[in-house]
Amino acid sequence: MNHHNAAATQFVMEASAAESMAQSLNLPSVLPLLPHLVQSTKLLARPPISNYHVGAVGLGSDGRVFVGVNLEFPGLPLHHSVHAEQFLLTNLAVHRCPRLVAVAVSAAPCGHCRQFFQEIRYSSSLQILVIDEENWIKKINLRESPDFKPLSKFLPHPFGPHDLLDQETPLLLEQHDNGLDLLNQNDEYILENPNNVSNGNGNFSNGNCEKYEKNETLLRKAALEAANNAHAPYSGCPSGVALMDCEGKVYKGSYVESAAYNPSFGPVQAALVAYVARGGSGYERIVEAALVEEEGAKVRQEDTARLLLKAISPKCELRVFYCQSRKFM
Repeated sequence: MNHHNAAATQFVMEASAAESMAQSLNLPSVLPLLPHLVQSTKLLARPPISNYHVGAVGLGSDGRVFVGVNLEFPGLPLHHSVHAEQFLLTNLAVHRCPRLVAVAVSAAPCGHCRQFFQEIRYSSSLQILVIDEENWIKKINLRESPDFKPLSKFLPHPFGPHDLLDQETPLLLEQHDNGLDLLNQNDEYILENPNNVSNGNGNFSNGNCEKYEKNETLLRKAALEAANNAHAPYSGCPSGVALMDCEGKVYKGSYVESAAYNPSFGPVQAALVAYVARGGSGYERIVEAALVEEEGAKVRQEDTARLLLKAISPKCELRVFYCQSRKFM
């Protein structure tokens, strides 16, 4: 398998592999490698509504190369879609990369994504290259360097975290703990709230209560971890989702807010990014899910999560677990 085929089948490339690929292409560094990967990255997109494939390839501060693609979900409103740039940032967060240094994209970032980039530290200096395929081929043939431009050129009058938060508040990609623990939810509560249990009628543990309890424990723990990693400094309503496929693999996603409030990024979409990035195929293979959020929060995810999961995997079981800040427990 050659370098280009290998790059087209993965969503994260380790720093050593990126450096090796850059050397094999006689590039001076990893940075000009990014546009070389964009066109193959587009093939990984899943846009069944628009059929418009978008790919984004980013360089992390640790030297790793990350991929993002757009995802669309038939039967759902378009605002449920995942933009390639959102996928990219979520991919960095999942892999605990502390900063995005540069990104090459196959189409100019929309206003939605330019705003979303504001949620990372030092965003104004983020280097962005929009690939014009015809002109890029000419640049390659002439051995010209890619013309990256800072986000400030794409968003000259930004409104972002600096307008609403203090300097000590962690931003997107910065490690933090929201200090959440689960509330006790007993059997009486579950009987009183039957909609809290399932989207469908399936029992994916085949009647094996021990297996079901094990799955529930894994999902509950992963969803709580995701909620504690959520970026929700504007509403103060963190949440997280964990998904399990039919092979028992778990994928988690954290809610991410924007200073503009809309756009923000739901925890189910974030978990689906993790699912796709780790090689997940059809969404119908997702069979169990857990959502952790605060009961009665001003920003709630439960109804939206059920809508999205029902559309993409009707037999997926969803359980909701409520949490509370440790300082109030």
